[in-house]
Order: sequence, then C-alpha cells, then structure tokens
Amino acid sequence: MISNSEYHKEYMKGTTTVGLLCKDGVVLATDKRATMGNLIADKEAKKLYKIDDYIAMTIAGSVGDAQSLIRIISAEAKIHKMRTGNNMTPLSCTTLISNVLHGNRHYPLLTQLILGGYDLINGAKLFSLDPVGGINEESSFTATGSGSPTAYGVLEAEYRSDVTIDKGLLVAVKALSSAMQRDAYSGNGISLAHINKDGVKLYSDAEIEGFLKKINKKR
Repeated sequence: MISNSEYHKEYMKGTTTVGLLCKDGVVLATDKRATMGNLIADKEAKKLYKIDDYIAMTIAGSVGDAQSLIRIISAEAKIHKMRTGNNMTPLSCTTLISNVLHGNRHYPLLTQLILGGYDLINGAKLFSLDPVGGINEESSFTATGSGSPTAYGVLEAEYRSDVTIDKGLLVAVKALSSAMQRDAYSGNGISLAHINKDGVKLYSDAEIEGFLKKINKKR
C-alpha cells in the first residue's frame, strides 16, 4: 500500500498544455495521453474543457481532482448566467477557481490549470493557476506539465507580441508536437481551441491534422 501523496507522485504525472495570448483572442492546446507511471492509461484523455461561452481551460495533474473542479466551476458559471443574464468574465472565473483551490490548501487538488477567455469589455485574458490557488495573469504564453520545457523552447522562439489567432494556432500545435516527440508522458494527439469575441471554438482532429501538415512543410 502507498500513501495518497506517494500515489500522486508515482502515478499522476505527465501531460503538456500550452496557452497563448493573441491580439485577437487566446489559443489553448493539450496532448491526449494520460499515464500511470510507465503505463499509458488512456490515449483519448480530455484535458481541454469549455467552461462557458467565452471561457475554456486546460488541466494537468490528477485527473479526478481536475474533473471535480471542472464540474464545480461549470455549474457556477451556469448559475451566474441564470442570475445575472451575463456570462462570467475570465477574471471572475479565475478568482472563483483560486478561492476553491485555496480553500482546499490543506488537502490540495493536485492540478495545474491554464484558463483562457474573452471579456467583451477588456478583451482576451490568459491565466495560470497553481494547486493552492496562486494566480498569474500571463501577458504572452504559458505551459504546464512534463513536456513544458520542450514546449517553452518552441514558444520562446516562435511567439511574437502581435501574433494573431491564425498564427497562434500554428505555434501552439508546433509546441505540442515538439513536446510529444521528446516527452514520453505526452502524446496520442492534440486538443486545440481558441477563444475570441465570437466565443470558444474547439477544433476537430481533421483541422488539427491540417495545421500539422502546414508546420511540416516549413521544416
């Protein structure tokens, strides 16, 4: 038998997630592999979630903890919209998540989160959160998970402050693709989304394959 902390340390590791702040929105991307130690437990793991009409979030870490948090936040976003008639803003949603995580700091939810959203007043927003509720508002890009060092190398080289969503999608896919080639705990495909003034768009596997072909032509 192993302790809860030893269980998470041994079996809940892996993943690559990235977020890019673009001048016209936000791009989020993740891989699809879920691991338990050296075992690939799931090749179609969902790590990118639509929270509200203008908010999406990536998860890394303990699957159960992350899914529980997703259910709570999605319900709160719906309740907020029912009460006010308005969508929750990215900052409000991030603050709520931070409060939930901090309230569980003695028995933390073992997750790393990237939240992207579009505020119709303040524009695109990108945040990262640590397991005990610390918030960073990102001004460019961020990455989490075991493949993040490789992803950061691509992001540092390819990202520009004036990047549009169209270009940002290619950068995010390239960062994920590079991470999956070097990190054994990341792989089995890419999930991709952008958020802009029109809301959250989730991309199909066929669309992502088209981005990969564009990237490979340039290499």
